[in-house]
Amino acid sequence: MPDISSRAPQVHVPRQRGGAALVSYVLPAFNEFDGIRRFHEELVAALCERPEYAYELVYVNDGSSDGTLAVLEDIAKNDRRVRVVDFARNFGHQMAITAGIDVARGDAVIVMDTDLQDPPRVSLELIDAWRDGAEIVHARRRSRQDTFFKRTTAHAFYRVLRSSTDVDIPVDTGDFRLMDRRAADELRRFRERSRFVRGMVASMGFRQSEVHFDRDERFAGETKYPLKKMARLAVDGLTGFSTAPLRMITKLGFAVLALSLLGIVYALGMKVLRPDITVSGWTMLMVVVLFLGGVQMLSLGVLGSYIGRTYSEVQGRPLYTVRQIIAHGTDTAPAPAAAPVHVPVPVGGDGTGHGDR
Repeated sequence: MPDISSRAPQVHVPRQRGGAALVSYVLPAFNEFDGIRRFHEELVAALCERPEYAYELVYVNDGSSDGTLAVLEDIAKNDRRVRVVDFARNFGHQMAITAGIDVARGDAVIVMDTDLQDPPRVSLELIDAWRDGAEIVHARRRSRQDTFFKRTTAHAFYRVLRSSTDVDIPVDTGDFRLMDRRAADELRRFRERSRFVRGMVASMGFRQSEVHFDRDERFAGETKYPLKKMARLAVDGLTGFSTAPLRMITKLGFAVLALSLLGIVYALGMKVLRPDITVSGWTMLMVVVLFLGGVQMLSLGVLGSYIGRTYSEVQGRPLYTVRQIIAHGTDTAPAPAAAPVHVPVPVGGDGTGHGDR
C-alpha cells in the first residue's frame, strides 16, 4: 500500500467575482488578545486599496489561553471572508503556518504575523510583485525594532545558515512572504515535523523576488519567540538544511587526533631526553580527560539532534490537531485528529474540520 502520509492533494481554486484572483492570508495567532482586533482593522483598511482582488483571511489560533479565540470568533461573525482554524493545543508558530497553508484556497497565499510588526500595507507590495510574474515574494527586513541582542544573533544566524547549506535562503527574512498557488501546493507536500518553513520555501525554486520593508515594533503584548524558541528554530534550520554540524565533528576529530599525536611525541621525547625532570602529574591527565570528554559529549549531542529528527519522522504522528474551523459565524464539527490526508474546507457557512497527515 503506498504511503500517503506525506502527500497533499492538489486543490482546484475557483476564481471569485467573475474572474478576480483570490488572495489568501494565513495569519497565525498565539495569545494576541490585546492586538488582534487592531491588526484586523489595519489589514482590512489595506485590502480596501486593492478592490480588484477577492480575499480570504485564515486565522490560526495556536492554542491561545488569553481570549484570542473569542475575539477571532467575533471577527468571523462580522467578516464573511474570515475563517478561524482552532488548534486543540499549542503546536507552535511553524505548525500554525502549515495548517493555514493547508486550508488556504487562494491563487496566492500570504503568510504574516498578527502583531503588527509586519505592516499589512507591505503585503500589497507582495501582491504587486506577484502580479509582475514572481511566484514567491519574500518580505526582507531593511530594519527592525528589536533588541540589540536579537538583531545581532538573527543577523549572524542567517549568514551562517546560508554559508552552511546548498539552499539559497534569503537573509533577513522571516515567514512574511507570498506564494503562488503552485508554490503553496508544492510546500504542502513537505510534511517533516521539525519545520523551518522559510528554508523549505527557499529550497523549492520557482521565480523568487524580494520586497524590502522596515519592521515595526510589536503593537501589544510580548514576543512569542523567547530565546529558547529562537534557539530551537535555529537548530531546526541548521540540522534540516545542512550537514555542517556532522562535518564539524569530523574536523574536530582530526584536530583532536593531531593534538594527541603532538602530546604523545612530547611525552616520549621528554621521557627519553630528560628523564630526570619527567614527573607524572595529575594536571595534564585531568586536562586531557576533560577535553576529550567535552569533545565526545559535543559530538554525541550533534548526532543526537539528527537521530532525534529521524525518530520524530518515523513515528508518523499528525503535525497538528484541529478542534474546529469557524467560518461565517458557524462553528464546525471537531476535526479528526489523525486523518491521513488534508481535506480542503468547502466554501460556505458550514466549513468542516480537517485532519493532518
